[in-house]
Amino acid sequence: MSQFRSKKLDIGGFINGRIIRDHTKRKVFEQYEPDRQALRYIIRNTSLPQRVRAQAQLQLSQMHAYTRSTQIKNRCVAGGVARSVFRDFRIARFQFRMQALAGELPGVRKASW
Repeated sequence: MSQFRSKKLDIGGFINGRIIRDHTKRKVFEQYEPDRQALRYIIRNTSLPQRVRAQAQLQLSQMHAYTRSTQIKNRCVAGGVARSVFRDFRIARFQFRMQALAGELPGVRKASW
């Protein structure tokens, strides 16, 4: 884990411990995803011997939790909030409203009819 703290974070906006942890999870997931996919392929391949499939399943279960995609949480890049985050803009509902009203989001206008 200490190897990730020494690297410079390439994220902008608000930074707290949760954002740093989520950033670390994303980097670890990106690094280990090919290995996880290979192990899942071996586990699902019924033409392989049962022993090989069982060993692959054991290896997959012993991998660190940060290598799973379910550990990644969408967070607001402006405020660090994890609730009501718009995926397209990666910002929370309140920040979206403030930036849209200020005209800082391209292609977003207040609805009027």
